Amino acid sequence: MRVMVLVKATEDSERGNYADHADEFAAMGTYNEELVKAGIMLAGEGLAPTAEGKRVAFAADGGSRVIDGPFAEAKELVGGFWIWQVSSMEEAVQWLKRAPFKDTSVELRRIHEAADFEGQLPQEVLDAEGRLRARTAER
Repeated sequence: MRVMVLVKATEDSERGNYADHADEFAAMGTYNEELVKAGIMLAGEGLAPTAEGKRVAFAADGGSRVIDGPFAEAKELVGGFWIWQVSSMEEAVQWLKRAPFKDTSVELRRIHEAADFEGQLPQEVLDAEGRLRARTAER
């Protein structure tokens, strides 16, 4: 199963202040190496501050509007993510407990697979989704 690991932003990451955190980046690099060697990590990135971001809000009538960052409190924002391949949520939790985080919480969410929707969506919709996934995997 695949899981997304959502890492919270911090006040420093929202300010783009990374210079004071070299030791933390080094520890995270070592941890990422462990994840890669174990075949767990499929992807992982840190995100730029929300001051550089935008949100698109969609209305009930289908209209949209663009909202420029920065956004709400840092503790409510995503600062980075991983995508892991694990055998269970329990395995993901065990790997996450080894991460060099302090004074934060990190969210784990299972990524839906096409099989999760079998019997709920028409087969042609599931087949189309499968074709799209296969095409993106080729890149």
